[in-house]
Amino acid sequence: MVITKAVRFSGPPKFEASKLKVVFLGVDQEKHPGTIPRTYTLTHSDITADLNLAISHSINRNQLQGWYNKLQRDYVIAEWKKVQGKMSLHVHCHISGGHLLLNLVAGLRFHIFQKELPLVLKALIYGDGVLFKKHPELKRSLVWVYFHSNLKEYNRVECWGPLQDAAQVV
Repeated sequence: MVITKAVRFSGPPKFEASKLKVVFLGVDQEKHPGTIPRTYTLTHSDITADLNLAISHSINRNQLQGWYNKLQRDYVIAEWKKVQGKMSLHVHCHISGGHLLLNLVAGLRFHIFQKELPLVLKALIYGDGVLFKKHPELKRSLVWVYFHSNLKEYNRVECWGPLQDAAQVV
């Protein structure tokens, strides 16, 4: 309970562009700026507060290696999809499952992911600025958030509305 209160009192997350490191993998920004498909792999460091964003055509599995990412699963994967003729952003967050520790803190993880997602979306918009300059209409695309959990109450899909609004949620 104390941890939950500390999280609530910490205030809304603030995006700091200087903390974002962006890498384009297999996406040639020079020849084909702003092309889709796009997949985002976002990890962070609890120590430095740096965000690491890989932009590519598929999940950057190399970025997810290492004991920390395998244990914590604090990363976010997002991808653009065309559904019924409209583009939408599909964001995936791992809440629980895989090992007991994640099950024990599933409620806290769910709360933290919900709180931090606007910052994640701001990082995607900023980090892939060329795409949004070429396709400003994407900011009006719906954001679908998939919370993956082996616990029924946290295993869900939520529509967060248009990207430009979802990135501003506090």
